[in-house]
Amino acid sequence: MNNLKEKTISGIIWSFADNSLTQIITFVVGIILARLLSPAEFGLVGMIGIFIAVGQAFVDSGFNQALIRKQDCTSTDYSTVFYFNLAVSIIFYIILFFSAGYISDFFKEPKLIDILRIVSLSILFNAFGLVQQTQLTKEIKIKVQTKISVTANISSGIISVLMAYNGFGVWSLVFRNLIHSFITNLSLWYFNKWKPALTFSFNSFKEMYAFGSKLFLSGLLNRIFENIYYFAIGKYFSAEQLGYYTRSDTFARLPSTNINGVVQRISYPVLVKLQNDDEALKKALKKLIKSTMFITMFFMVLMASSAESLIITLIGEKWMQSVLYLQLLCFSLILFPLQSLNLNMLNVKGRSDLFLRLEIIKKLLIVPVVLIGIIFGIKIMLFAMIINSIISYYLNSYYNKMLINYSITEQLKDILPSIIVVSISGTLVFTLGQILSFNYLILLIIQSISGLILVILLSEFLKLEPYLEIKNIITDKIWIIKERI
Repeated sequence: MNNLKEKTISGIIWSFADNSLTQIITFVVGIILARLLSPAEFGLVGMIGIFIAVGQAFVDSGFNQALIRKQDCTSTDYSTVFYFNLAVSIIFYIILFFSAGYISDFFKEPKLIDILRIVSLSILFNAFGLVQQTQLTKEIKIKVQTKISVTANISSGIISVLMAYNGFGVWSLVFRNLIHSFITNLSLWYFNKWKPALTFSFNSFKEMYAFGSKLFLSGLLNRIFENIYYFAIGKYFSAEQLGYYTRSDTFARLPSTNINGVVQRISYPVLVKLQNDDEALKKALKKLIKSTMFITMFFMVLMASSAESLIITLIGEKWMQSVLYLQLLCFSLILFPLQSLNLNMLNVKGRSDLFLRLEIIKKLLIVPVVLIGIIFGIKIMLFAMIINSIISYYLNSYYNKMLINYSITEQLKDILPSIIVVSISGTLVFTLGQILSFNYLILLIIQSISGLILVILLSEFLKLEPYLEIKNIITDKIWIIKERI
């Protein structure tokens, strides 16, 4: 148990380092590209996002989650999944290659033909590294994944910025994705010495298909509906409007999605080891929810409250239309980690049937949101997305009362102190933005520092549990580093 705890803490630290470094690099590169490129060029890449996402879902097909969950995987299991991933990626690339013309006609954007054919190569590259990445995740070797991620992001970022600076336009975005994928998967082969054997087991395939197939359908639906807003805006509005939306969405997902990524990467393999102890599972989930939501809400509310100064300072006044989009997207995504943690418990308990059922219901609820956007416009659609997010949380958390006796009411009580602290801080940050007339950069600095200080003071005064736990982890690690020095 102590070894598991040590692995978990180490994994969290390295995963946090991975996501922090990755997001700093991505953030900086994104800012530079946004200043060099137009909203319409970002919109063109956003239009094809749904097709790449669907292709990636087919390649994975839920088998990698099945490998993580299976505690006694053999080389045959890994090889079977590897060859399946590779075969599906080739088939899907061929489909996209010959469909590119029709997709271009659908959006009425001739440039999409070549863009889609080039970007789709990333699906092939990713198929080569999925099993290797799964093994590293299963063994909680996050340090290696951090090295790979940082290397790929720096390399692809530098090349894309140089391309944009030299007038390559949208192709700088295209090759950023492609180069990132290529370097990532090449590095996975270098750092993970496992190689596929010349074997394919139908028994192994059937065993993992029983669990993975439901996750595949869920993952496929998830990828389609994650990108359906891009698809609808690209079709019914313009590449420029989609560009504003994609940039806002990128900013809004920085804290929410990446904090969730850190927690999910570590929590799933750890919680799986506790799957037969409901009391331990509940205790672990409570801690995860409290800490994760405290951090998530702080960053999301701070970003929403300082959206105008943030957008203008970082990417310029030509992106001003993104401000309201960003504010509303922050509130629509604030519950995302909470939704994911609750949903994750169904996989831990092996209830992929319930997982799939919930995903289908939630995706059906997105349809009216999209229709509202098409009829009434993007802004009204964003308000509808916030309501949909609340409903999705309720649905995701419903079964945890039955599985581990952790009800929605109890969860809300656990995060209520954090909601109060962050709301007070967010109100201050927003008010400062309305009453102060400083340069936008100075205003952003004042808002950020004021928000952080108020959260710390309130958390110390109230002895807020997630804050104290995070503080203790950081303090312990600082002492360990000092002792080593």
